[in-house]
Amino acid sequence: MGFSQALSGLSAQDENLKIISNNIANSQTVGYKSSKASFADVFAGASSRVGLGTSIAAVRQDFTAGDLENTGRNLDLAVAGDGFYRLQKPTGEIVFSRNGQFSQDANGFLVNANGMRLTGYGLSDANDPFSEVIAGGAPQAIRIPGNDIPANATTEASATFNFDASIDPADASLLQRATVTNGELNDGGEPVTQEVPYHFASSFTTYDSLGNERVITTYFRKVDDNTWQAHVALDGQIEDFALVDQNPQLGENNEEYDFNRVANWGANAFELRFDANGQLTQNNQGEVDAVVMLDQEGAEIFTAPTSAAALAFVEIPGGADDLEFNFDLLGSTQFNNNSVQNSLTQNGYTSGTLVGIEVQDDGTVVRNYTNEQSREAGQIVLATFANMEGLQPDGDNGWRATNESGEPVLGIAGTGMFGTIASGVLENSNVDLARELVNMIVAQRAYQANSSSIGTRDELLQTVINL
Repeated sequence: MGFSQALSGLSAQDENLKIISNNIANSQTVGYKSSKASFADVFAGASSRVGLGTSIAAVRQDFTAGDLENTGRNLDLAVAGDGFYRLQKPTGEIVFSRNGQFSQDANGFLVNANGMRLTGYGLSDANDPFSEVIAGGAPQAIRIPGNDIPANATTEASATFNFDASIDPADASLLQRATVTNGELNDGGEPVTQEVPYHFASSFTTYDSLGNERVITTYFRKVDDNTWQAHVALDGQIEDFALVDQNPQLGENNEEYDFNRVANWGANAFELRFDANGQLTQNNQGEVDAVVMLDQEGAEIFTAPTSAAALAFVEIPGGADDLEFNFDLLGSTQFNNNSVQNSLTQNGYTSGTLVGIEVQDDGTVVRNYTNEQSREAGQIVLATFANMEGLQPDGDNGWRATNESGEPVLGIAGTGMFGTIASGVLENSNVDLARELVNMIVAQRAYQANSSSIGTRDELLQTVINL
């Protein structure tokens, strides 16, 4: 008697209400994508003119992005654009998600609330926690090694200075003096001290192989036009350095005695030369040859043209290895202005403890240490699909790849079709709550109309029975 059409309508609207209710229930679920029912009419055959009702042909998901919300938590991650996180279940199965609520478990892996591990490109050497991260290859679960970063001895240092060109090297009154030791002991076992004459001094911190801070002080003295000599002290000591006798037995010519004359230049002395334009000198081939190392007697040690002083400090107290590094002065000038240090860098550091991690826009996971050093731990991989609507929901904010979706295309955030990764941000559900409430009212009215259709059919059937 035609009940099938109305029953199919009831069944379809019941499923539609379930879909709408599920959307409403997940309106606050991070990374959730709303669904919508697609209806289709039903006919008995090609020659049929009267339909048999309706059915739900498909449930389509809307993969448009939700709004981004700041959380301030460094492991809350949102993909700003296309891309899914690739997650590994404890069973090894791979699922894909837009929910970026991650944390670090006891083993150092980045996991979501369900224990699924975030995957990406890891360290090139699993046995070296400070090896490089190389993008490419098979993704793996990203793990954050908790190892302390070892100390690194200084091997390179560079600085730029301006040296005051107006200084008269013959005017002894312009010289200052600093007290240093020279590595020798007197008869009483006390360190022998010397005074270093200088026009300008600069200090910076380096690190030995054990991570101990070592203060390098360079004493610059102008000895001629466009020529400066430097003595370098490590922790206040210039090995073997000595001035002439400061208590000489002089006769009538005592005014000619130069108390600032160096008797032994000691270790790591060098000379710095400028041209008439205040720039470091160059040879005929255009190579900077401004820095020349000096031996104990102040004579030039012939080396290749360079702008760097090769410094070496041996037998350092405390058991560390010898400290050797190049001190590059490229870019230094000599002009009629105050002597000043303009820049300084060095590559040594002490050991450090892991204090936190951060995720950069390209998905690189960076470890930060107490010694202000940073090291990469991995790089998050993103996935996209030829047909995202073909993904199969798997629960827990995840989807599985299917034949309909196609195989995942993997890549790095911020490249190609992939969006960037924002840290401290989450992607909200894309459910439009107001629209879903309206859709619920419409579905309710349709359900009621189908119920009325059944009631009408029942009254007609009752009339036939009563004949």
